[in-house]
Amino acid sequence: MRRTLLAAAGALSTAALALAGCSGESGTGDGTPTVVTSTNVWGAVASAVAGDKARVTAIYTSTEGDPHEFEPSAADTAQIADADVLVVNGGHYDAYMEQAARNSDATVIDAYALLTGDEHGTHEDGSHDHDHDHSAHEHPADGQNEHVFYDLPVVAEVADEIADALAEQDPANAETYRENAKTFTTGIDGLRAELAAIRKAHDGTKVAQTEPLAGYLLTEAGLVDAAPAGFTQAVEEGQSPSAADRAAMQDLLADRGVKALIYNVQAIDPVTEAMLGVAKKAGVPVVDFTETLPDGVTDYLTWQRDQIGELSAALASGGAR
Repeated sequence: MRRTLLAAAGALSTAALALAGCSGESGTGDGTPTVVTSTNVWGAVASAVAGDKARVTAIYTSTEGDPHEFEPSAADTAQIADADVLVVNGGHYDAYMEQAARNSDATVIDAYALLTGDEHGTHEDGSHDHDHDHSAHEHPADGQNEHVFYDLPVVAEVADEIADALAEQDPANAETYRENAKTFTTGIDGLRAELAAIRKAHDGTKVAQTEPLAGYLLTEAGLVDAAPAGFTQAVEEGQSPSAADRAAMQDLLADRGVKALIYNVQAIDPVTEAMLGVAKKAGVPVVDFTETLPDGVTDYLTWQRDQIGELSAALASGGAR
């Protein structure tokens, strides 16, 4: 039911993948480290750390469609195979990165694995790890939300991991990478302060999402996603919610039982469009959230600051009875 990315060129053949993976070569050839990320969200994080000292390429950059459904072209897969550092979301969100051949010496940074603790250390030998404090950060009860680019502490940790990986590849610029990461994570601290302000003003306030996109961010802001779990899970899986879940979601919005609807503009189908109409008719503020950077935005901090600001304004405007 989700909008399919029409520009996808199709998967590379198995034989071509094997050939690309056996090259044993990576980088630009001029000593400049190369970083390849699954989406432009992670590309923005990597670019903030790399500055002008490394080359960053994002595979999925569309403002439409669903990254879950993307299939890389031969050119995409070749870039993955040649990268010095790979940044993946993980959790099967960007399976095209997990399945593609890669250089045996490449460093792989898996954000979801950092979240879940399935693996620490992103270097080839697994020798590196960080001990970040997540004690003040709550996660949804099921712990299975793969949209970890909305988990601000994990995003900061990924930035640190990228800095360390680039420092190993390019020791001459190690200090620059780590200073860039420090500047970025300071920006993340600023975003978290904005979420803390929302929590202070609206702790326990009910909102609804069309799918569990921003769950980590909402939880840190003290907000409760009151949308029926069956509804959001069905949308997440590209399926039609049950009649009961659709009715429950419709009643929640029509009765203004939430103060805002967080609408994933990259997971649209007739059901979500119908709920958007219900919310607008009932006067429930709608906040558009995305899975990739919107047109004209290249910076992760700007993207999230804009979304957090719109969420804060929606909550302040009223909504729930």
